[in-house]
Amino acid sequence: MTNQHAAPVYIALVPAPRILIIEDEAAIRLGVREALELSGYEPVEAATGQAGLDILAADADGFDLVLLDVLMPGLDGFSTLDAIRRERPTLPVIMLTALDAEADRVRGLRTGADDYVVKPFGAGELIARVEAVLRRSPARPKPVRTVELPGGARFDAERRELTPAADGPPVPLPELESALLAYLIAHADRAVTREELLRSVWRLDPRGMRTRTVDMAVLRVREALRSVGVDAESVVRTVRGAGYVFGGSP
Repeated sequence: MTNQHAAPVYIALVPAPRILIIEDEAAIRLGVREALELSGYEPVEAATGQAGLDILAADADGFDLVLLDVLMPGLDGFSTLDAIRRERPTLPVIMLTALDAEADRVRGLRTGADDYVVKPFGAGELIARVEAVLRRSPARPKPVRTVELPGGARFDAERRELTPAADGPPVPLPELESALLAYLIAHADRAVTREELLRSVWRLDPRGMRTRTVDMAVLRVREALRSVGVDAESVVRTVRGAGYVFGGSP
């Protein structure tokens, strides 16, 4: 029997997972940065909570995870986390702090942190926590290559093309439309908002934007799907008030 929904695919638009370190102590930032670089990550540093928020708002490439100190002058870690969660609710955040009281850990987790590491910590522990959070994060794309769609057509994200079930030439997808379809497939367990798509596929800050860019791109993806015999509206479904969801499950 043919599997109608192979493992989902998303091709990352950056060469390595990018991690933002928000920490006011220079020596700790240096140690964390070196540990991340040795483990194949791409770290970016911020010395204050506000500087970290500014980087998140302005950086068009986006980030996969934030390492966030709690005790910082000015905007502390809890306030910074509140701001991150308002703008990027799915972005993984691990809090780094010298506070080891249970009440502080509970506060961090209830505020929306994905994990909580108490100083002093070893590089091995930190990297293990990062890997664990990224594995279970819905914001982290799943590295696979092809998807078989309902009806037998296939989507190849590496080649950026759709292949019909019947004999026929593959239909190329432009890079943006291919990335959009791949992102929806990688997050097939939930509806993806237009704002998240603007951030993660277009790499734009959606705040204050009123645009039909995402909707027009979805129309183009559906047109391409129909050209290879796929019921496009059932595969890329509109969720009223939420966004779009991949509906290609068998």
